[in-house]
Amino acid sequence: MTRPKIGLCLPGGGVTGAMYQIGALSALEDVMSPVEAKGFDIYVGASSGAAVAAALAGGLEVRRLYRALLDPADNYFPLERSHLIRMDLDEWRRIITTGVRALGHGARSLASRGPAPGPKDLWEQLDRFYDSLPAGLFTLDKFERFLEEFFFRRGVPNSFPAMPKPLRIVAHDLDTGARVLFGGEGFTDVLVARACCASIALPLFYSPVRIRDRHYIDGNAGRVPHADVAIAEGASMLVIVNPMVPVRPESTSAVPTGHGHRASVRDKGLMWVYNQAMRIGAHTRLEENLTRIPESTPVLLIEPEPTDAVLFMHNPASFAARRTILEYAYKTTRERLSHWMESNRATMEKAGWQPRA
Repeated sequence: MTRPKIGLCLPGGGVTGAMYQIGALSALEDVMSPVEAKGFDIYVGASSGAAVAAALAGGLEVRRLYRALLDPADNYFPLERSHLIRMDLDEWRRIITTGVRALGHGARSLASRGPAPGPKDLWEQLDRFYDSLPAGLFTLDKFERFLEEFFFRRGVPNSFPAMPKPLRIVAHDLDTGARVLFGGEGFTDVLVARACCASIALPLFYSPVRIRDRHYIDGNAGRVPHADVAIAEGASMLVIVNPMVPVRPESTSAVPTGHGHRASVRDKGLMWVYNQAMRIGAHTRLEENLTRIPESTPVLLIEPEPTDAVLFMHNPASFAARRTILEYAYKTTRERLSHWMESNRATMEKAGWQPRA
């Protein structure tokens, strides 16, 4: 019996989402013995899932990443907040230059309209400053260097053709809206670390990443989880680890904030209201994409419960929060896999997966 090709799809979900994926995949390896030996046949990553997919496609053990993130003293994957939060100084220089020009143009325009321009004239000139806003607050240049060094130290190729397993990293062309598959036809020469940054470049937070003469943004801006990419590459079975589910507080004091526990996501402030909106949109697109997958292609979808997703609201820079998310992902995935195994026994046997004792 020919073993089907198994595709692993890792959509994004920020730092906490990547930790959820690592914890869930560690549980999958511990429950299914052949997963450890054979891994997956095709890896598709988008946004924060791109870096996880690249590491696994490059041959790293997910359980080693899991242990490293659990232990703050372990320097196997020494990611720090400063790697992801670095001001884009080039953008701020552009703001100053274009802002001064807009100010001068606006002042001349107001002066030409007489001694007493009205409020309408003033607002018209202020509109000029919209185009001087930054394309993004932060740059991913330091994160790219971190990935390059990490790949080099751990023996992960920074080249798509050199990857032990097929890897596709998804991003979107800012100026055309087209989806781009780094590692696919026409994009095999792009460095893996650079492609990961292009896929992570979330609008508002990160400036678009330039590759050749194009600019790219977050791979989750369109379709989620890009299952069609894995199927087009020959996958006949899919494993999707999706951390982006809408948060649903289950009590009046479930939402952690800097001023105590509260009842609503609203109390978490602007950024989490935006995050919740993204989660709602991402999960809706995921459900729509699942309906388009052929019935002949089995899908194992691993995701948190909405009430448990409150854990993702803790500060990802906190090692205590990291441990909580990793352990939650591991524990719940192990529990839920038993139900999936019972209802998909024939598929498991065909794929060569056997549950451990």
